[in-house]
Amino acid sequence: MNQWLKEFDLFSDLDEEELEELSQYIKVEQYPKKATIFHEGSPAEYFYLIKNGRVKIIKFSNEGKELILEIISKGEMFGAIAVLKGFPYPASAVAMEETEVIKISKSSLMKIVDRFPAIMYKLAMDIGERMRGSQEMLKNIALERVESRIASLLLKLASKMGQTTPEGIMIDMRLTKQDIADMVGTTVETSIRTMSKFKNMGLIKERKGRIILVDKETLSSLYG
Repeated sequence: MNQWLKEFDLFSDLDEEELEELSQYIKVEQYPKKATIFHEGSPAEYFYLIKNGRVKIIKFSNEGKELILEIISKGEMFGAIAVLKGFPYPASAVAMEETEVIKISKSSLMKIVDRFPAIMYKLAMDIGERMRGSQEMLKNIALERVESRIASLLLKLASKMGQTTPEGIMIDMRLTKQDIADMVGTTVETSIRTMSKFKNMGLIKERKGRIILVDKETLSSLYG
């Protein structure tokens, strides 16, 4: 009955009886596209995992400009650091498409990690990787040229959600030039100009709103 929970790496080592026990602590909730799951600064009441869909983690500058810190996909978690540390959510979470999530309250999460210590270990590993990724992104924004930042973003997304096609590696999500600008901390005009440059160089193509990395190796060697 609860075998679908094993699709999440966090719960993959649990047997059927343990999954049944775990199921009492979880809630499943759906969010329409553009719905806010939680706001930056609000109390961290729930930890989330994505069952279906995608979520963007965002912050706003003093000028009100949106910066996308991360895109969370099926099978991944978010909100864990704030829940475990007991501080407000440091950023907002918004559904990028119709999204279904598992939500686990703070008190339930404490019971789960107490009952299944291996889950705490996996949580800690994921949090560590997430923090390293955030630090790398902030360093890139501060130090790297915009071409390198956009190339790095495309390579990361291709690694995370790429599909092999006859033309190259397709990033399986719709990305606007504004999305790209928001993820690397630049203007939409610069995003458009850089993506056009990559197209003219034969590094990427666009098909029906999807970006295809035609020459991943050259993109990586030039800008990665």
